[in-house]
Amino acid sequence: MWAEQLKEAAAFIRDRDDFLIVSHVQPDGDAISSTVTVAWMLEKLGKRYTMLNEGAVPSRLRFLWKSSDIHAMDNNDQPEGNSPVRQYRNVICVDCADYARVGRTAAWFAPDAELLNIDHHPTNNGFGRVNLMKFHAAATAEILFELLDELGMEPDADVATAIYTGLLTDTGGFRYSSTSPLVMAMASRLLQAGANGPELAEHLLERMTPGQLRILQRGLSRLELSEDERIAWLWVTSEDLEETGATNEDLEGLVNYPRNIEGVEVGLLFKQNGEQSVKVSMRSAGKVNVAEVAQRFGGGGHVRAAGCRFTDPLPEVIRLTIEEVRKALEAL
Repeated sequence: MWAEQLKEAAAFIRDRDDFLIVSHVQPDGDAISSTVTVAWMLEKLGKRYTMLNEGAVPSRLRFLWKSSDIHAMDNNDQPEGNSPVRQYRNVICVDCADYARVGRTAAWFAPDAELLNIDHHPTNNGFGRVNLMKFHAAATAEILFELLDELGMEPDADVATAIYTGLLTDTGGFRYSSTSPLVMAMASRLLQAGANGPELAEHLLERMTPGQLRILQRGLSRLELSEDERIAWLWVTSEDLEETGATNEDLEGLVNYPRNIEGVEVGLLFKQNGEQSVKVSMRSAGKVNVAEVAQRFGGGGHVRAAGCRFTDPLPEVIRLTIEEVRKALEAL
């Protein structure tokens, strides 16, 4: 089955031209790495392509090959009639847990567009014309490494750095349970191809901006524990970001602090943006499937890492989320 998926995905790429490559809103390391990796493949095959995301490339990822060519949408990218200047029939979606995660880039899809959906999230429902999905993969970058082999391509330093970045960030520096022997074998090949492991780890995992430090201080000052100390959470607002000089990018990893407390099974981060818009990030120690919790609120993700969005006041969102997490703990 997996071999057939790889063949279908390779054929989708070989048999077509003029592609649009998109990843999910608020792109992370795996999303941007996967975007440029697909672009690298297409360029080696002499194909035309455009890279697009609803949001901007995070500053810490702008070292990646051709990441500066990823077009970031803004409000002016929706001309009159809500139609872009042009639309694409051949679309490659990477690291999108469901179709909604492509965000406003969907306006660039032609009515008869055919999608190649490449993803590793268990909540993905196979929305593509062709689907290349491996739910136990550590990252979408892992899947793309296998697609690279299927296409008969040898990685150079540029694409090796991109794929290594996706693996490194989505495994938490090769610490999460998704770090399989296959992932480590891939990492070895990528290092041989020119990826600088220590330099990437220092840049992506160790460094902290002043804004990130300040938002961490503010968030931790609000950290709360449930009575049984199995759930921990904190919250920040858009006003906090403005006052501390932090960005959305600086929030990455903040949810791990409540999760890392000894005895905590689920850690939560609530990001309020406006009176009735809240994004929830969830992390599990392993016993609770937070993807199932997130799905109850229209979200998704992985067993240990998931998220969702609400259009309710922050106190109500906190109450509802913790209630569902408690139910999941009681069901164990």
